[in-house]
Amino acid sequence: MRVTRPQRDDAPRAPSPRSGPGGLLRRPLKAWRLVGFLLLGAVIALGQQPWGLWLLSLLALALALHGSAAALSARATGLRAGLVGTGFFALAMSWITEPFLVQPEIHGWMAPFALILMALGGGAFWAIPGWLAGRLTPPGPRRVGALAALLLIFEWLRGWIFTGLPWAMLGHGWIDTPPAQAAAWVGAIGLSALMLTLAALPAMIWRSDAGRGRTAAALLLPLGLLGLVWLAGTARLATPIQPRGITLRLVQPDADQALKWDPDWAQIFWDRLLSESAAPPAGPAPDAVIWPETAVSFLLNNADEALAVASQAAGAPVLMGIQRAEDRRYFNALIEVAPGGEVVQTYDKFHLVPFGEYIPLGDRLARLGIGAFAAQQGFGYTPGPGPQVLHPQGLPPMQPLICYEAIFPQHIRATEGAEWLLQVTNDAWFGTFSGPYQHLAQARLRAIESGLPLMRAANTGVTAAIDPLGRVTDWLPLGAVGHIDAALPAPLPRTLWLRLGPWPVLLTALLVLLACALWPGRARARA
Repeated sequence: MRVTRPQRDDAPRAPSPRSGPGGLLRRPLKAWRLVGFLLLGAVIALGQQPWGLWLLSLLALALALHGSAAALSARATGLRAGLVGTGFFALAMSWITEPFLVQPEIHGWMAPFALILMALGGGAFWAIPGWLAGRLTPPGPRRVGALAALLLIFEWLRGWIFTGLPWAMLGHGWIDTPPAQAAAWVGAIGLSALMLTLAALPAMIWRSDAGRGRTAAALLLPLGLLGLVWLAGTARLATPIQPRGITLRLVQPDADQALKWDPDWAQIFWDRLLSESAAPPAGPAPDAVIWPETAVSFLLNNADEALAVASQAAGAPVLMGIQRAEDRRYFNALIEVAPGGEVVQTYDKFHLVPFGEYIPLGDRLARLGIGAFAAQQGFGYTPGPGPQVLHPQGLPPMQPLICYEAIFPQHIRATEGAEWLLQVTNDAWFGTFSGPYQHLAQARLRAIESGLPLMRAANTGVTAAIDPLGRVTDWLPLGAVGHIDAALPAPLPRTLWLRLGPWPVLLTALLVLLACALWPGRARARA
């Protein structure tokens, strides 16, 4: 007979498949946790256009901050935050594949790599703040505050590093709500600060062992702050907008990017431009006609006769996007054509799209036949001298923005004297889903920040008239051929943001970071 003795409590035991270091359950849990942070980032991106789910985005951001700050080491904090950022940019910037699909037989293979690199590059702007927050603060509420402050600072840096890309900022989620009006005081970076503050406050205040008072404060303080900003924005939206008695015709030819330079189709698009420019107005005759970026397929250098035809059809000055050449250099330009066909003003785009409109070290790479795929002439465009204010005939002074330039708040503060903004753009590069609507949202923010109306002529849409409060007063949808006769309103008084810029917001973020890092009793987290 076999006797079975009970195992001693101190005897070594075989590792459980569910609990051991290499257990079957632990590994999938860890993998799902990583996927969870990626998904949180994607949910945060739903605050961007065209979704506009700002409340869902805010809740997901609060969970992401709390989950990242709970990590036991700086490295783990950076990893979690980086995964959130990667998921965020993977969805928010998913339109980045569209330019490569215009000629899929040539560039299509690059599309997935472009999205992966964009997502990982954007994720780095979350991972580095996460790692720094982990180095400076212990896990818990102070790390949440430090992480929020660092994310804000790095969001601002993203608009400058490597020529800058302030696309898909957290604050862009407010665009269709009254809090967006806060941009007149604190800019787009201030809207991101509002989003991060509302997301961070509950985790910074609440304690698991706290009483009801502290729990109530963790909920009521963010709600109170949001309520105040909401009321202030609602009050600003009631500001009366004064008319000026000026009408601008915005023309949209709907030139598909894949057909834009085809000789047969180029004639069709040219006929559309002339036809829409000459259409009888339903109200006052236009004081100027505006065509989009690179509206025509020919160079300015060879366009004397065509410009005369365009001005005759419009019966008014024409502001048009066109390419021009000078000493074997090519420029993406906006010109003013007088009624007789004479070019009286020229503005050259100065903030070019990297790899799309120019290639770094382009002169050397051009010898190898490598050029920017969005530039139709040569191997890329040459940048213009910088932001300018133009004085079109019979119109108030205005600041031109060609396409990509409208996403940079700093360019609006680089000039003085403009009374309205003009964006000419070719959003056909951005596809038909998220990219064009995100681009439009950023143009609306430039209007709010500056208190200036913005007129927007897009090649395929969205063409829009935007008032100084960022509201779209008239528009043409994507894929439509047509025009808008829009009344140009008067500007609002110079905004606080124009006077002070982002510095009050950034200084506040630095103070919050210092307070979280230097509070007595700080314990440095493990690297």
